Parts: sequence; structure tokens; C-alpha cells
Amino acid sequence: MGKKLWIGVLFLVFLGMVVAPAGHAKTVLKLGTSTQPSHIYNVAANYFAKIVAQKTGGEIEVQVFPAAQLGSERDMVEGLQLGSLEMTLTSTGPMGNFVPQVKLFNLPFLFKDRESCYRVLDGKIGTQIADRFTKVGIRSLGWFENGFRNITDSKRAVNSPADMKGIKIRVMEDDVFILTMKALGASPLPMAFGELYTALEQKTVDAQENPLAVIYSSRFFEVQKYLAMTGHFYSPAVLLISEMTWQKLTPAQQKIMADAGVKARDYERGLSLKADQELEAACKKEGMIITHPDKAPFVKAVASVYNNPSVIKAIGGGNADEGQKLIDEAIAAAK
Repeated sequence: MGKKLWIGVLFLVFLGMVVAPAGHAKTVLKLGTSTQPSHIYNVAANYFAKIVAQKTGGEIEVQVFPAAQLGSERDMVEGLQLGSLEMTLTSTGPMGNFVPQVKLFNLPFLFKDRESCYRVLDGKIGTQIADRFTKVGIRSLGWFENGFRNITDSKRAVNSPADMKGIKIRVMEDDVFILTMKALGASPLPMAFGELYTALEQKTVDAQENPLAVIYSSRFFEVQKYLAMTGHFYSPAVLLISEMTWQKLTPAQQKIMADAGVKARDYERGLSLKADQELEAACKKEGMIITHPDKAPFVKAVASVYNNPSVIKAIGGGNADEGQKLIDEAIAAAK
């Protein structure tokens, strides 16, 4: 072999020694959300990514993809199971299809304030439900917050359940949401969030319900005239990672990811609280007519949801006794 060829071979070997370890060490994790870039999900997701990059010395890079670029919330959760997607920050809307006990958090007026929410989510009940995720190939890195949900519509101001009669309202793909809106007299239409703005614009549906942060960041004030501050659901969110991805991380990396999840959770909850404090006025400034209905008639109207045998059984994962026990424990813990 000629001298020049030997030099070339040695150079390639040296290059491989220098470049290959660095390339091997770099792990890129895609994290998808369904909300617009300015929404608190994405602000928190980028905060999480920053912590992970700093604590791992750049070994792990979390790339955030907002606005359903990687699919609907359900699509992304399924992607975690398949290993085609590494992470998502999602509402609990689709999660009941994977872990039925999550439907507990969809019960209307279960929580009176954020403190009662956190007692349940961060306590025994929330931990036990989150632990079930690993059985379906996903892992929770913390209960984040979507927030208290309110109703917007293009038909009329809502002050009582009677004002909901006949209104076509988009809901998440969950039977508890559907039953709740039926109990209020509305006509619920399950629909992926990514389709919602167009559906409102084209009058396919008259109304929708979401936290203020979603209502404002999605610019629903452009296609909805009325906003009723009903707070009928408290909607958690959850930061998830594929169990396949998790098992590829070292124990040290897993700890960094878990710790970053807790920090990002607390940060995001603070953003959600701030949004509720500021965005009602922002929606009013954009021309929305805002009402603050008495919640008592709404609570009375949806009482049937708590007594519905199919709901109780669903929350128990097919076991009505377990479902009722979980509901009773949550009510007691939320007081």
C-alpha cells in the first residue's frame, strides 16, 4: 500500500475516532403539541428543553413542534406507543382512550380551585393514575395544566343552562365531555382541536369550550362573539415520553428528565394562572361579550353525569366499584 494511501486511511480512522463518539452521544427528542406557538404549552416545553440541554451538557436536545405539526393529540400519544415520536405535552382529552382512569379528571365541577386540583393531581390519586401509563408504553413526567375551561359561542350570551339549548358545541373526543354538554342542553360534536378554528369560521359548529390561554392564543375571538366564564371543567395536561425512548436513556439522563419535568410543570402552572388573570380583559378588548354565570344551576344540571353507570364503569376501567371508589376519593381529596 502506498504512503499516501496509508496516510489517507489513518486520517479517516482518526476522523472516526473524533466524530463518531460525539455523534453517538447526541440524542434528539421530538416533542409535539397541538397548540399555537405562543400558547403556554410551548413556552413550558421550550423551558423544559432548555433545562435538559443545560443539565445534560447538550447530550439531549428536545425539539418542540407546536400547532399539531406532528399530528393530533391522539395521533401523538399513539406515536409514543409505537416509538415513532419521543414526547408530547397533551391535554387529558385523548388519554382516557389509553388509561380509562384519566376520565376522572373530566368530571364537571370536580375542582373548586387550583389548590384542590393540585392536591389530587400531585397526591396519591394522580400518582396512581400516572403510574398506569407505563403499562401502555408511555411514561408521565408530570401533570401540567390546561386550566379551567369556559364556553365561547357565536349565537347568544350564556347566563344559564337554558341558553345552551340547541347550540352545536365542539368537545374533545371523550364520552364524559359529550354527556356533560348533553346534560346542559347543547349538541356536542367531538372534533380534533386542529380542525376547530375552521369549523367555527364555517359555522359547522356554533361553540367550543377551552381555557382562556387556548381561546386567546388560537384567536377564537375572531370567530366567536360571546365568552361565558363557566369554569365547568378543570383540564389537566400531561408531559409524556415514549417508554421505548425512556429505556434508552441512562439512569442519570432519566433523573435529569424527571427533574426538568417537575420544574417545567411548576413554571407552566404559573403561566396558566397568569393567563387567567390577564386574558379575560384581553378577550374583552378584542370585542368579546363576557358573562359570569351563576355556577349553581350548571352544577345541578350536570349531576346526572356523576350518577351515569357508564361513566362510573369507564372511570374504573370497566369496574363500576373501582370507578365509584375513585370518584369518592377524588371528591374527598378535592375538598
